[in-house]
Amino acid sequence: MKDLEVKDPIPPTKRIHKLVLTGGPCGGKTTGQAHLATFFESLGWKVFRVPETATVLMSGGISFGDLNEEQILDFQEHLVSTMMALEDTYFSMAEKCAQNVLIIADRGTMDASAFISRDAWEKILTKLGLEDIEISDNRYNHIVHMQSAAIGAEKFYTTEDHAARFEGIELARERDNRAMEAWRDHPYVDIIDNRSDFDSKINRLIDLVVKRTGINVGDRFSANSRKVKFVVSGICPDSDFPVKFTDFQVVHHYLHSAQKGFQTRLRKRVRNGRATFTFTVRKPELQGQTVEVKQPISQRDYSNLLAHRDDNHLPIFKTRRSFLYENQQYQLDIYRAPCHSRCKNLILLETFTTSNDDELVDSLPPFLKVKKNVTGDPAFSMYNLSIRSDWEDSAEQFCHRLSSDDEEEEENVYDVRQAHERLVHVSEENTVFDVRRNERQASESDSVASL
Repeated sequence: MKDLEVKDPIPPTKRIHKLVLTGGPCGGKTTGQAHLATFFESLGWKVFRVPETATVLMSGGISFGDLNEEQILDFQEHLVSTMMALEDTYFSMAEKCAQNVLIIADRGTMDASAFISRDAWEKILTKLGLEDIEISDNRYNHIVHMQSAAIGAEKFYTTEDHAARFEGIELARERDNRAMEAWRDHPYVDIIDNRSDFDSKINRLIDLVVKRTGINVGDRFSANSRKVKFVVSGICPDSDFPVKFTDFQVVHHYLHSAQKGFQTRLRKRVRNGRATFTFTVRKPELQGQTVEVKQPISQRDYSNLLAHRDDNHLPIFKTRRSFLYENQQYQLDIYRAPCHSRCKNLILLETFTTSNDDELVDSLPPFLKVKKNVTGDPAFSMYNLSIRSDWEDSAEQFCHRLSSDDEEEEENVYDVRQAHERLVHVSEENTVFDVRRNERQASESDSVASL
């Protein structure tokens, strides 16, 4: 008999990563979902988001606080079975996808055990024919606990952003601890607390999921990472673009906001004919940080909210191109017509980095003609770019920075004329950054020699 040839195992060509986001109320799960979906979709992954089953059920008129002990037990039993049925639908769809898939579950099966006694939980498991290990360790790849703002970030705790949220701060703390305890036996649990600001908290979430999936994206989500923005002068034809990329067609609409200092906007993001919709609220600065709350919404909600668009702002149309270069993720925002004349031919390159400015310039993709670093310049913020009228005619609409303090706004009156001049100057100048240090140094040496 001929010996069988022994070969090295072949790693799977497709990944399905099943993630549970859990934690106490007002921990950032909804915003975290939106950011995770945007990031992984930009890498070409398919992303499924399993809705929070308890919220779905309670939105139909069930009030958990009004239930007696027998009703609570019955509710939790049906919650688990409904949750698993929902998840199994997405799991099945993921198996049939040709691409890598990230499944984000807004809470998982073990969360149901956090609100009842162990004896009651055992009764539910027995009745449903389940075991802890099967619905925990063997069901999900990764658990991330987003700590409630009620613990360490009390000034940011609110019940306004969630229709089914009612907990006071003490109850929120208790529920956060219970949710953490429910998942303690899972082999892959990460806890994200509130020691840093909210943006860093979301970055830590994405960083953890990226590492669990084995993706290398450089220092994109490091704790001291900062967002940088550059103006780019044109790009080559798609067929000549030297690295793999994913293009999305994006439309932004700014909405009227009833609260002073808040910015609200809608985003429609389309790829291969499939659209996703996001509602974003950018809140005024508090304790040195600005918080953006992002929420995925349905097409129906998107259409309804469009009725509240702010006609002082034009819609922003752009192609967003995501690509990796030397393990660093970049995004090109290519502004499209119809648009204000100030946005004509505008292309912005964005990335996150821990490098200083000199190191960063050296590492930028050499196939792009980078003109200027405009990080932090309000002349290049999407909010200001979308203003319908000329900036000089609408100086009161121009946003230098978000603030809810009238006195601070008066002290920071911004010269919109200079902002306009910078925008025009960058679009007209022909110079570009030399993105390779050795060539720049050589150029400097030549200049000295010529003197």
